[in-house]
This record gives sequence, C-alpha cells and structure tokens, in this order.
Amino acid sequence: MYSETGKYPVSVCLSPLSWSLFSKEDAVVIVTDIFRASTAICAGFENRVAAIIPVETIAESEQWKAKGYISAGERDGKTLDCADFGNSPFNFMAPELKGQVIVMNTTNGTRAIKMAAQKNNTVVIGAFTNLSAVCKYAMGQQKEIIILCAGWKDRFSMEDSLFAGAAVEYLIREGAGDYHTVCDSAIACAELWKNAGHDLPAFIEKAAHRHRLRRLGLDDIIPYSLQTDTTKVVPVLHGDRLIAINYK
Repeated sequence: MYSETGKYPVSVCLSPLSWSLFSKEDAVVIVTDIFRASTAICAGFENRVAAIIPVETIAESEQWKAKGYISAGERDGKTLDCADFGNSPFNFMAPELKGQVIVMNTTNGTRAIKMAAQKNNTVVIGAFTNLSAVCKYAMGQQKEIIILCAGWKDRFSMEDSLFAGAAVEYLIREGAGDYHTVCDSAIACAELWKNAGHDLPAFIEKAAHRHRLRRLGLDDIIPYSLQTDTTKVVPVLHGDRLIAINYK
C-alpha cells in the first residue's frame, strides 16, 4: 500500500482534532460520518432534496428555523427542540422533502464539514452508500485527496475509519497509478478494511458507536448505512450548502 510514486497523495485524518495537521489550501476533502450524518445526507439527495445547509451550533439552527427553513438536528442522538426531525437517513427519505432545502445540525458530521470548508478545498460527502461515486468524483478533480473522519467527539471512530480504508483501497486500485499514500493512518485504515470488508455487519459489532446507537434505540439505520454503492449521488459543498451531483 505504501508508495511514493503517483501524482496525487491520499491521506486520512482520523479525527477533527487532528485536522490542522492535514489541512490544505486546495485539496479534495471527503468528509465521512457513517452513523449518521453522511449517510443521511446521501439519502436525502437520493430522495431529491434540493439542498442541505450544514450548521454547527444550535443557535444557527434556530436562526434558520426562524426564517422558515426545515430543520433536522440532533445532539447525542436526541432531536433538537428547534428541529422538525432528527438525523436518521430514514427521516431524509420522506416524500414531502423532495425539492426542499434542509438545515442540518449533527453532533460530529456538520462540524467536520465546516472545518473542511475553511480553506479553498473541494468538500464532498462520503458514505458506504455512495463509495464508488464519491471516489470517482474525487479522482476526477485531479488533486490531493484527504478523507476526514468526523469521529465521535474528536475520538477515533471505527465505522468512519472503515469507510476511509475502503476509499483508500478504491483510490489506489482504480487510480491508474495517479494516486499514492505515505500516510500511516491511510494505510492502517486500508488494513482495517481488508480485515472487515468481507463481513462488515459482523465486524461493526465491535464498534463503540454501534452500541451507543443500540442503547439509544437508533440502531435501525445500521444495516442501511453499511450497504455499498446504492446511490450515485455525490453531495458537494457550494457556498453554505450541499448540492448533489450524479456521478456515474
């Protein structure tokens, strides 16, 4: 996996706490928060929502809500008082959301999106459900690629790191020699994926966040979130909002 040849490096930031060590001025940043933000965002665009505005603070959610926007938001799995619904991917599949703009606030994911957007980067959202599409889109930009794991309150997250490993493996395999990695966290994630990918649901039983969701009664989304390549949508950040590109 380690290689110094190839035009564009691939790296993995395992936590927002380490983002300052990876932050670039002009890279493609794939932000992932598998349980649940990035999977929900992809589900929303598959359901043809018009746009999703990621916000970091509850005050921002309240301000957008006061302007008449639909609000989705949680803290630690609990729906915000100002939100119309939570951040389950299934919430974003409601037929009445087609064509709507949704303001989204999550414990980890939207914060990571805002961090990645602070410089002149191309910020996209990655989930297992759009794995191939988001990797193809990222390669099409012909830039350095960084995968930013939203993690859990600045800590390492098993499910996000598994996605990162799957993405690293895809980029190196399909990149026609243009992509390489000298990043230990990228290599470690790829090795983790190699061990887990043949039976991802069984492996994810070891993950701490899987058990948090079970205690909260929110683990109904796990089988859906672990499906691979069920959508071609690639959510891309433009200004203050995410819009969808279908990348085949």
